[in-house]
Amino acid sequence: MKKKNLKKLLILNIPYVVIGLVATNIGEAFRIAGGTNASEKVQSVVLDGCFGTAFANPLPSLHPIDLLVGLAIGGILRLAVYIKGKNAKKFRHNQEYGSARWGKHEDIEPYMDPVFQNNVILSQTERLTMNSRPTNPKYARNKNTLVVGGSGSGKTRFFIKPNLLQMHSSYVLTDPKGTVLPEVGNALLKNGYRIKIFNTINFKKSMHYNPFAYVHDEKDILKLVTTLIANTKGEGKSNDEFWEKAEKLLYSALIGYIHYEAPEEEQNFSTLLEMINAMEVREDDEEFKNPVDLMFDELAERDPDHFAVRQYAKYKLSAGKTAKSILVSCGARLAPFDIKELREITAYDELELDTLGDKKTALFLIMSDTDATFNFLISMVYTQLFNLLCEKADDVYGGRLPVHVRCLIDEAANIGQIPNLEKLMATIRSREISAALVLQAKSQLKAIYKDNADTIIGNCDTQIFLGGSEQTTLKDLNTILGKETIDMYNTGETRGTSQSYNMNYQKLGHDLMSIDELAVMDGGKCIVQVRGVRPFLSDKYDLTQHPKYPLTADADKRNWFDIEKFLDHNLILKPDDQYEVIEINED
Repeated sequence: MKKKNLKKLLILNIPYVVIGLVATNIGEAFRIAGGTNASEKVQSVVLDGCFGTAFANPLPSLHPIDLLVGLAIGGILRLAVYIKGKNAKKFRHNQEYGSARWGKHEDIEPYMDPVFQNNVILSQTERLTMNSRPTNPKYARNKNTLVVGGSGSGKTRFFIKPNLLQMHSSYVLTDPKGTVLPEVGNALLKNGYRIKIFNTINFKKSMHYNPFAYVHDEKDILKLVTTLIANTKGEGKSNDEFWEKAEKLLYSALIGYIHYEAPEEEQNFSTLLEMINAMEVREDDEEFKNPVDLMFDELAERDPDHFAVRQYAKYKLSAGKTAKSILVSCGARLAPFDIKELREITAYDELELDTLGDKKTALFLIMSDTDATFNFLISMVYTQLFNLLCEKADDVYGGRLPVHVRCLIDEAANIGQIPNLEKLMATIRSREISAALVLQAKSQLKAIYKDNADTIIGNCDTQIFLGGSEQTTLKDLNTILGKETIDMYNTGETRGTSQSYNMNYQKLGHDLMSIDELAVMDGGKCIVQVRGVRPFLSDKYDLTQHPKYPLTADADKRNWFDIEKFLDHNLILKPDDQYEVIEINED
């Protein structure tokens, strides 16, 4: 850097050195001129042709006095230019009221991978490389994306499906309508993907998911309890902090007991529900012990310092009436697990969340967009997924997963609150994990995450607006786009005894796109913003132009993915199959 600055300094001062060397000949002319004072010497220089004599030799004079004259003239000229530059007025031509403009292809080109399938598709003309460590670090951007678009703006067709078909990562997709899997499932299978399905609309079309299968220590127990509490509050309710903390104590104690003491096949929500149902409390008999009390007493004798024992002891500090209220609250929170199908679907685990970063997998989380009863399970999946993958990246793979895991969270505001999402969005990048939050309006995110919503949005290096009319979103976007400088032309006419006309030109600041223009934006257009790059007004991506589009059911109905057939584990024998029948007699 120092060499570069020195080189620049030398180049800028070369003209003054040249002028100084030429000025040495002026010094020589005055030196050889006759006369005893300045006026006589000036006359001699003009009348006696001293200039001609001095400049007869084009080379500079090396006489000490002449060199001092050249140095003085060169120095004075450099000083004058420096002072002039310091006092110069600063003009920004055509940027007087703002410099905003729409981006061009050369603006986004450094951020794109030359190989099409190694990119995140943003629009028809804009893409973002999946390489998190490009050759030039200044072009590195995280892959977190915020997609905002009103109902019917094409969030699934123009963003979700094209990025699924890129097939450069493992994918976790929230599918609110349950239509994406049937349409692209076969395309993923044909390209070597494992398909995992968790369906909270129709449990018969779902694999099993047991949150207890991913609990390995006390930290995991506390994380599971926090997730359960955060996502079963009920919309718009602000529960008393005391009751929440009391519930956490009881859940931590019971789940701790189940994890450390129960056999593997009983480590699930069914066992937790049975234990709560067995916890009878008698307000008039403080000495009464229910079966769960006796279980913890036995455990306390064996291991007084056991995690579950310590948590349960804190819960037992409550009086009989308080304990009964805590149990009622816990029972109400776990009410969905009274449904037999839900208990069965969470009995054991088939999703293998901790393996998504090992090999290419597509996990589809199908949820209802009208009924939020079971959405807390989807949030639990995401919470455990982020924690498991971050831990595996750090402990097994030295900080980076071998296969990038991309979470396409459609209807992100409807799955419930993911605890610490604002921190996760900032830290998952380095582990080769990214999230795309798909919303109908930014206000949805603020309603759930409150003050943390801005932090979450700030950790998304890419934002896409597909269209909408929600005012908060439009105002934010209008502010971010900024103002451009335009030319204004006025004409005037004065009528009277003598008619006159006038014309006036001036500069004016104008929004790059005003709120009303954003509200009526063409349905085929979108606005793409990448951190550090001018915004782009582009066409939405045409799904039919994707190289893998022919493999989807959109292109050919014969590619329809049959979920029930895929999940049917019953053995179907073919006519040419050979098998052996073994009879077992029970004695």
